[in-house]
Amino acid sequence: MTASFVVSDVHGHPEKLTASLQQAGLIDAEGNWSGRDARLWVLGDFFDRGPDGIGALRLVRRLTEQAAEGTGEVRTLLGNHEILALGMRKFGDTPVPHDGVTLRSFERSWALNGGIERDQELLTDDDIAWLIDQPMLGLDAGHLLMHSDTAEYAEWGSTIDEINAAARADLHSDDITVWWEIWRRMTSRYAFRGPDGPAIANALLEHLGGRRIVHGHSIVADQLGIDPAWVTGPLLYCDDLVLGIDAGTFDGGPSLLVELEPR
Repeated sequence: MTASFVVSDVHGHPEKLTASLQQAGLIDAEGNWSGRDARLWVLGDFFDRGPDGIGALRLVRRLTEQAAEGTGEVRTLLGNHEILALGMRKFGDTPVPHDGVTLRSFERSWALNGGIERDQELLTDDDIAWLIDQPMLGLDAGHLLMHSDTAEYAEWGSTIDEINAAARADLHSDDITVWWEIWRRMTSRYAFRGPDGPAIANALLEHLGGRRIVHGHSIVADQLGIDPAWVTGPLLYCDDLVLGIDAGTFDGGPSLLVELEPR
């Protein structure tokens, strides 16, 4: 049986991701794919907050190519910081039309959310073309995989294929309001917390498949009220329907690599 692993929110720390992958035997001492028939999912947020988002992206792209040459597989889902970095590159300080009085632009949000100049400088057209064709959602071993802990993915459609296709079409748009709506949807969070969380999670699972949701985006340490450096594993919550795996890599936490148990 193929072993499946998930990791999320590298946020410019490829060295931490490398250490976790080596410890799990998915890459060798030289940093090359050695996972044989394993499957690795990266649930978004290569960029911002840490010094080397481009290094994280290039590492995953290289491993994707190496795994495809054998029987392994590396898959990437988009995170909100991919949308932010790409929106910054595409629109810069162009104002986003809206009815309020607060100035909105991708540049402003990028600066407020840990944007790194080096990532923008080194991001290539090939990187951009690769990123905008990556999906939003995945399904593996009975787990519904997503970056953000939000139900807003359902605004794109009623199946994983519909959602991925509609989001991909939006990312090929040149309309800044379309891009801003993607950013807005994917920055929302905490849908599975509180008394209504199980009902929301169950509704998503019923419509999209799987028996447990796995997400990044919202830091495990914040939910537990501890320092990220103390995080040693994912957070299972919402009546065991949801698994959070963002350990706060940029804030002193590990790059948490989690093996999915078939459900």
